[in-house]
Amino acid sequence: MNNDDYYRELGLKCGLEIHQQLDSKEKLFCRCPTTLRDTEESNVEFYRYLRATESEMGEKDRAAVEQTKVNRKYVYKGYDTTCLVEYDEEPPRKLNTEALDIALVVAKLMNMRPVEQLHVMRKIVVDGSNTTGFQRTAFLANDGTIPTSLNEVGVDVLCIEEESAQKIEDKKDSIVYSLDRLGIPLVEIGTAPDIITPAHARETARIIGMLLRSTGKVKRGQGTIRQDVNISIAEGARVEVKGVQALDMIEAIVELEVERQVNLLRIREKLQQRSAGVHNEIFDVTDVFRDTESKVIKRALKKGKVLAIRLIGFDGIIGEEVQPGRRLGTEFSDRAKPSGVGGIFHTDELPKYGITADEVESLRTAVGATDGDAVVLVADSYKKAHGAMESVLIRAREALEFVPEETRRALPDGNTAYMRPLPGASRMYPETDVPVIDISSSYFESVETPELLIDKSKRFTEEYNLNDELAEKIVYSKYLLLFEKIMDRFSLNGSIGATLVARTFTGRLPELRRDGIDVEKLQDDHFIALFDAIGEGKVAKEGIDELLRLLAEKPDLSIDEALKELGFSGIDTSEIESFAANLVRERADFVNEKGLGAVGPLMGIVMGQFRGKVDGKVVSNILKQKIEEHINS
Repeated sequence: MNNDDYYRELGLKCGLEIHQQLDSKEKLFCRCPTTLRDTEESNVEFYRYLRATESEMGEKDRAAVEQTKVNRKYVYKGYDTTCLVEYDEEPPRKLNTEALDIALVVAKLMNMRPVEQLHVMRKIVVDGSNTTGFQRTAFLANDGTIPTSLNEVGVDVLCIEEESAQKIEDKKDSIVYSLDRLGIPLVEIGTAPDIITPAHARETARIIGMLLRSTGKVKRGQGTIRQDVNISIAEGARVEVKGVQALDMIEAIVELEVERQVNLLRIREKLQQRSAGVHNEIFDVTDVFRDTESKVIKRALKKGKVLAIRLIGFDGIIGEEVQPGRRLGTEFSDRAKPSGVGGIFHTDELPKYGITADEVESLRTAVGATDGDAVVLVADSYKKAHGAMESVLIRAREALEFVPEETRRALPDGNTAYMRPLPGASRMYPETDVPVIDISSSYFESVETPELLIDKSKRFTEEYNLNDELAEKIVYSKYLLLFEKIMDRFSLNGSIGATLVARTFTGRLPELRRDGIDVEKLQDDHFIALFDAIGEGKVAKEGIDELLRLLAEKPDLSIDEALKELGFSGIDTSEIESFAANLVRERADFVNEKGLGAVGPLMGIVMGQFRGKVDGKVVSNILKQKIEEHINS
């Protein structure tokens, strides 16, 4: 059975949620710029405590309720580029029409149908990432499709919404957020569950990314795009994995979540065969550990208790692996941590961590555990410990019956960890401070769509004679627009080759960055002036590296000043001819033996002497001339 058949047999269903920041000049609901700041420069700081509120229907969202189990303080840093809207001290302004126009381009690229009226909603979020306790979002379009190699994947949802604040520090009882990112416009794209294999998920995300970048109006760089993945199998449950930063991780995320659900179903079958169960009592077993040498428990006993629960028939199963390096006990621990504890212990891993075999036996006696039973314990303040044990009891009951629906976070190795329950409809209610926007058919029809990057790459191979790999690299590069500007500038005289320009951006700059050069200091004008100088013969292409290094170090220099400082200010070819003639005479024996074959080896010597001052083709021609003169003399 091949992989595709395996996932089809399991009934894999997968959908993507892509969150992409838009590159508008201003934020979505205020006129602040969308630039990120140095968090050390903040000049405003305040804090909030957030609580879950009821929806229009009088219900509280289960994810929001769980998020408020731990009463954490949220600290916010503001700047002279943030305003009272971000601080939740002033109502939002009208929705940014530039951002809306970009979002409509995205809708058109995905063959979507926009709504007739745009209504902004409030989505309850109480993890501190919004000062308001909610995120403003608006449903913009639906009923779209994108083509893939296996099928057409439906695009069910396109929303335009505000970006959350950026977490910059996570302390024990508080989280620090920076407000420069809060309010940046973004689009949320939700596909239908039409993705049927892990590789298909990666392909679909790549195509959506290509469409977004084709607009030329989305932000680039780490954290500007986030991919959430919804995954389920036939007997499992829908799980949303949040925060997949790298495209290359999507395939592994899907594979390992499927593995987790398959293993949880296998564990459920084992437990049911054992007639396993959950004893609902939470036991205070503090006395068992009065004289313990366990550092973790001794530290906790200074201010708290040791509480335990008995799981009937769970012996040996809590330690079973559900993902590489993660066990059912890890799932229990993840559920306990929102109550504020550091983790849990269980008898499948004891004696260990300073807990002795005698203490384990006394623990089992204290809770009435018999052969085949397992015991889970936690040490912390009574409130935190009790909340943790309640959560583990719930997760243990779920293990007996089903794979739970959850929101999970992506881990760097492709595994996932529990975050909170899946949110429901109770988290949404209308935003009354933002006016409705009409989207007429004529408005939508007037939206112009750009050339797709995949088509642009093909055009570059034909128009500029770039190879396929280099064409693809430059169209996905952040320097694409500058590349096109430079090529338009030199298209009439053909003095600069596209390959040289493309390789400068996709090859030379990454190499300079690896060497520790701050290439971000190089502006568009630096590159235009550089290629102007090459086109005018002021500098050879061999001097590009040295020029870029100097300009990155001294960005205020003009190109002529940089050329002068490097000694590249135009060289008389007679000097090269003289040097080449002397070199040929000095290497006469080698030249006599190799003839014109000596050009290559001697080139390195001449170029080393005049690097950056003269083009390699000029040197090659001069050497050929001097070798021929020597042979014929």
